[in-house]
Amino acid sequence: MSQETGSFDLRGDRGYQDQRERVYRLVFLACAVLSVLTTVGIILSLALPAIGFFEEVTFSQFILGTRFSPKITPTVFGVLPLVFGTLLIMVGAAAVALPFGLFTAIYLSEYASTGRRAILKPMLEVLAGVPTVVYGYFALVYVTPILDAIPGVELGTFNALSASLIMGIMIIPMVSSISEDAMSAVPDALRDASYGLGGTKFNVSSGVVVPAAASGIASSFILALSRAIGETMIVVVAAGKTARFPGGATELLGSFFKSTQTMTSAIIELGLSDLSGGTTAYKALFAIGLTLFVMTFALNLLSDVLVKRYQEDYN
Repeated sequence: MSQETGSFDLRGDRGYQDQRERVYRLVFLACAVLSVLTTVGIILSLALPAIGFFEEVTFSQFILGTRFSPKITPTVFGVLPLVFGTLLIMVGAAAVALPFGLFTAIYLSEYASTGRRAILKPMLEVLAGVPTVVYGYFALVYVTPILDAIPGVELGTFNALSASLIMGIMIIPMVSSISEDAMSAVPDALRDASYGLGGTKFNVSSGVVVPAAASGIASSFILALSRAIGETMIVVVAAGKTARFPGGATELLGSFFKSTQTMTSAIIELGLSDLSGGTTAYKALFAIGLTLFVMTFALNLLSDVLVKRYQEDYN
């Protein structure tokens, strides 16, 4: 009996499939190129006016200046008070979002039943869909009076404390959702091995699952902080417009109870003011925006580095 030695064509008749694949490839390539060009356009739209600003204000005066007063003579354009206000709000938000978001993720991943998780996770993510201006007015109208009623706490109408607390609540879903996804990706074999050695649910969660998902958890932290740095409406409504830089540790601790101004708030104030285009104060808007872009870009780069550094391969 003879045997056929020829090779078989397993591809079959593809018809127009190859042409369709080329079209799909071109469409995806166009989307990728458009995303890159958009980023480049944003950078150029910020950098070109910022160059004109630095021709009138030195870079050291902008970066190291501790006063920001663009509309009152003599005008000064130090960005440190705005950076301080931004970091102050970010630290307060992190103190709320990081622990609560992580503990929520641990509960959803390790303790909650499938049915309970299916209900709680979408309800939690609804927080991310609430307009930020609603958060801002909630902080101003409700949170500030409640905090001000606490004995020993004296808050102004606008303050960093209520703004940072509400911003922390706003970014909890980002921390919990990404962290829970990272924990769910940990193989069950690691959990079973820990249980086999006599570990409790808490031992497995804290000693096995969380360290194994460390890269995803760290990324969720940094992305949430990037979101907090770029938030606008909460700080515009609740934090105030007083750019201040602390002169010592006492003022630093008391800054949460006073009005402060972030970079995004300053951008809104300058953009909606009656400043003429081409003035130094108007160009400062773009210099502040470029500084904010660099800060968020650095945080996202750090997130990528952490993912590559600590990512576990279970294959």
